[in-house]
Amino acid sequence: MFVFGCALVTLIIGYFAYGKLVDKIFQPDDRKTPALEYNDGIDYVPLSVWRAFLAQLLNIAGTGPVFGALMGAVFGPIVFLWIVLGSIFGGAVHDYMSGMISARNGGASIAELFGVYFGSGPRLLMRFVSVALLILVGAVFITGPAMLLAVLTPDALNTNFWIVVILIYFTLSTFLPIDTIIGRFYPIFGAVLLIMAGGILFNIMGGNYTLPDFTLANLHPAGLSPWPFLFVTVACGAISGFHSTQSPIIAKCIKSERQGRFIFYGAMIAEGIIALVWAGAGLAFYNSTGDLFSAIKLIGPSGVVKDISMGMMGNFGGLLAIIGVIICPITSGDTAFRAARLILAEILNFDQRSLTKRLVITLPLLAVGGVLTQIDFSILWRYFAWVNQTLATLALWMATAYFFRIKRVKVSLLTGLPAIFMTAVTSTYILKAKEGFGLAPSIGDPIGLIFMGIVTLFYVHKFWKAV
Repeated sequence: MFVFGCALVTLIIGYFAYGKLVDKIFQPDDRKTPALEYNDGIDYVPLSVWRAFLAQLLNIAGTGPVFGALMGAVFGPIVFLWIVLGSIFGGAVHDYMSGMISARNGGASIAELFGVYFGSGPRLLMRFVSVALLILVGAVFITGPAMLLAVLTPDALNTNFWIVVILIYFTLSTFLPIDTIIGRFYPIFGAVLLIMAGGILFNIMGGNYTLPDFTLANLHPAGLSPWPFLFVTVACGAISGFHSTQSPIIAKCIKSERQGRFIFYGAMIAEGIIALVWAGAGLAFYNSTGDLFSAIKLIGPSGVVKDISMGMMGNFGGLLAIIGVIICPITSGDTAFRAARLILAEILNFDQRSLTKRLVITLPLLAVGGVLTQIDFSILWRYFAWVNQTLATLALWMATAYFFRIKRVKVSLLTGLPAIFMTAVTSTYILKAKEGFGLAPSIGDPIGLIFMGIVTLFYVHKFWKAV
């Protein structure tokens, strides 16, 4: 329990210490933000700092910091270390840079930012990767809450019923002006999410629960190696490429660049705390990684969330916690489709003030997402997780290119080091995973590291000439 408490405190200190350093390095100023310069009443809408923060939190906090953290906890207390270090030095930096660099480029999407700093070819690649990820995210964030709602409601209201209901909601929230639903109600949902995580945290710290002693040893019952699988399994709870598609949405709504640390860096730290709470809850409630692993296999992550919530907080408190977990992915899924709409609008040069043009993009996107919900959730999650972390890697390289282009090479290590690390993670994962090439660790690990070195050398060579 002591280690869990230290991890929680470290995340908070990380916001005030490292977050301040990141902000100082980026150097926000008083220039006019896209929200004030391009206010169109649809996507560019000024929001108060608290509404922007809570909307950002709801946008990024999908099933990742809950389901991913629970599945990551199967590796043992080592998951705490990744959540803390990943959030402070990786995820929060990634989210901050994605939002702030977007704000400096008129609220451009991550795909368009890639074009700005790498050229037209990489822009096309990033458009494909980001839209593919967003559709996968949308499908995952439909399926997860639909499964949980099906568990809580009568048998007649099955998973497919709730999938249809959620898709109808997504249709409305994707094409309506951002302040109609997202800006108005998401701050309330964000507060609910934080309160419910606080309730689970209170029960972990104050209840009759114990956590295993901290160890770097791998406690995964199936013997799955933490490298690199832990770093992909716990996606949104530490670092997530999905966030690089969401930060530009809120970059269109901030009133001042000086709000960036609180909104972008702070929301990721808050998500890290949520992930830490659920990882701790999984280990505390089930007493061992073996029992947690068995529960996930038997009743799925949704069932585990239900058991932990009801077991720790009783029927009423547990129901509120479950509502928070349902809201969490739904409010990320709709903004995933919204971000996909905006990227496709940039590609097609469709003016989004036209309702018809918004619908022309929105409806096919949701149709594809609906079809993907029929794929087995565990398979869907694995592909989402890898594409997600690959996009995070690319976004960090984009932020590093930003510092090279403005001739601040020394501070490029702020994003360059996590970019190098995540390059190793994603390349090694696809080489070793069953859904990838399935290579043995003795082959996959060294090839992944060699690939990381090649990418790093190529990158430095390419951009050093621009300095």
